[in-house]
Amino acid sequence: MKRIFLFVATNLAVVVLLGIIARLLGVDRFLNESGLNLTSLLVFATIFGMGGSLISLLMSKSIAKMSVGAQVIAQPTSQTERWLVDTVQRQAQAAGIGMPEVAIYDSPEPNAFATGANRNAALVAVSTGLLQQMSAEEAEAVLGHEVSHVANGDMVTLALLQGILNTFVIALSRVVGSVVDQALSRGQDHRGSGMGYYLTSMVLELLFGFIASLIVMWFSRYREFHADAGGAKLAGRSKMIAALERLRQLHEPSQLPSQMAAFGINGGLGDGLRRLLMTHPPLEERIEALRRQG
Repeated sequence: MKRIFLFVATNLAVVVLLGIIARLLGVDRFLNESGLNLTSLLVFATIFGMGGSLISLLMSKSIAKMSVGAQVIAQPTSQTERWLVDTVQRQAQAAGIGMPEVAIYDSPEPNAFATGANRNAALVAVSTGLLQQMSAEEAEAVLGHEVSHVANGDMVTLALLQGILNTFVIALSRVVGSVVDQALSRGQDHRGSGMGYYLTSMVLELLFGFIASLIVMWFSRYREFHADAGGAKLAGRSKMIAALERLRQLHEPSQLPSQMAAFGINGGLGDGLRRLLMTHPPLEERIEALRRQG
């Protein structure tokens, strides 16, 4: 319930903020009796498309900590915490990035994630389930996978891709909606926002949004292979394979919040159409890709 409330409250606050910005710039009135003002529409779409993604990226660390209750290790108080900090520090230096914050969150699911807008000030968090159910070598590989996400700039790239696609979805659905509305009202003294515009825009925004999600999920799966390769480089290929094999044996779907699922080590299972919406490739494919590298 806390995660749902936080997700809804955050998104509502972002929408309100972007709406205020659009109103102050006067671009929220892109549709008038003369038709569409394409310049205003493009600015409006960019504000809501790119703005939402960039704000979410900038807030990603704070949202992640609150969503899963992650506790950042400021000063290690146990051997496990010391090992975590030392391992991430060693891997970050090898990857050429700044030391991320290291956190632990309470969850029986063996998982970990990385997030943050700055590759030199990111967050790497692991679940208690991962620490309890994986060996030190397997956990080291998982950490290498997450550090590789940070080094590859995956969080920023994914946010930019999502923002660009959102912008096109918002703009294109309204352009087509306006064309349809004008076609339906041909011969009438009407060039504003008729029923045809609203219905068409609404349906197309859902359709284009779904297609955009397929593209984002494809990219998310694509970069998982690169993060696996990076984890193999930082921790050793055999350790990375062993970690993925362990995840396959445990066979549990990811319970991370949706906004962080793409940056977890374990993305769950899927087939058919559901496979197209997976953030991660099947573990079998990831393991086979690592074995082919040898």
